[in-house]
Amino acid sequence: MEHTVDELEAIVRNRICSVCTERTTDDQCGLEDPSSCALFRLFPQVAQAIQSVNSSDIQPYIDAIRRNVCSVCQEQAQDASCEARQQVQCALDAYLLLVVDAIEEATGKTFDKTGIQNLPAGPAVVPGPQLRL
Repeated sequence: MEHTVDELEAIVRNRICSVCTERTTDDQCGLEDPSSCALFRLFPQVAQAIQSVNSSDIQPYIDAIRRNVCSVCQEQAQDASCEARQQVQCALDAYLLLVVDAIEEATGKTFDKTGIQNLPAGPAVVPGPQLRL
């Protein structure tokens, strides 16, 4: 199923913003500057990175996000470290499983989450040793 980037963004906003920990009690974005949200500030790159992967394993999605999105994000340091990721303040990182699932579902692909636990409001957790996205 073909969707424009704007349509995919609307689908992801509907799925992610409703569970985002930055949401205020009056259902508004609680970020001081909502345009600073890495997930939506870099959404065209996010959508392209996710659509470039066809896997039931989360690691190729993480790799595509790091390579195509984090590498151009103003928050990431030269050494590829990211304070926002470390502090669980990056919505893209915190909700990656939900973002992948929403985009794959919208495009008619299925992401097999068997063996992966995801928290609706927090970073992805993969069974076994802790994997930081």
